Amino acid sequence: MSTVYERLKTLQITLPDVQPPVVDGYVAAFVPFVRTGNVIYVSGRVAKKDGKPWAGKLGENITIEEGKQAARDIAIELIATLQAAVGDLNKITRIVKLVVLVNSTPHFTEPHVVANGASELFLEVFGERGTHARTSHGGAAIPFGCCVEIEMVVETFGSESVCEV
Repeated sequence: MSTVYERLKTLQITLPDVQPPVVDGYVAAFVPFVRTGNVIYVSGRVAKKDGKPWAGKLGENITIEEGKQAARDIAIELIATLQAAVGDLNKITRIVKLVVLVNSTPHFTEPHVVANGASELFLEVFGERGTHARTSHGGAAIPFGCCVEIEMVVETFGSESVCEV
């Protein structure tokens, strides 16, 4: 059985050493994650392209494939946040739930397809432990005009309570 780190290497994914900021220069009034008992709540992360907010709307100027890529890129940042939360990604017992918000036009009906960009990566990286419940929404606006935002809930071994500041 391969470890999470072996799968990341096979996928040619390198996690950032330090959690990337939500957006450069933005001072958040919240923390990247909160761990209570064996559950980790990870704050929403927004899409970036070349380190800047990836602004745009699905159904207008962002394609479904670009949206899926944005979701996959956010998933990598979420995994980096999990690394900071638990220290060892092999301690993740389950990706419990994703909430995927898609900045879209009123007639865009495929936010679930965009969300697959993240869901598929979690399955590739965590295997069976990556199966999760999910909600995907289309909406009129996401912070910084970004095309996608994702938050998640994760289960891990252990029971300490941690709030990352």
